[in-house]
Amino acid sequence: MSALKRGANPGNEGVIMTKAFRASPDVIIRTSKFEEATRFYTQVLGLGIAHSAAALVGLDAGAFRLYLEPGPDHGPVFDFRVPDFRAAKEALLSAGCTLVEEDPAVPKCYLRDPFGLVFNIEQRAPVIA
Repeated sequence: MSALKRGANPGNEGVIMTKAFRASPDVIIRTSKFEEATRFYTQVLGLGIAHSAAALVGLDAGAFRLYLEPGPDHGPVFDFRVPDFRAAKEALLSAGCTLVEEDPAVPKCYLRDPFGLVFNIEQRAPVIA
């Protein structure tokens, strides 16, 4: 299905979503126990560190990369890259998602869908041929 046509999604008439949403291989966990979480995933699970910065650690988990960041706890966040951040955000809000947090400097934002899943959308870099 290449697009969700107007009226094809009961309760969300007028919302048009395209296949432009692409899942990235990234999953993010924010935790108030950042150092403990890093030790757990590296020492207990044996995941290798693929990226390391003061406020973000990326771990190679095979099929996906697990990112840990310090902050208030929340469950896993999936990541979607979109070609038009503003349009995707507005379409998702119109479709019943709620804004959890946003960082306009990136741009990226966490949204909660009507079914409880929290995910991130971020601007996808343009493809240069």
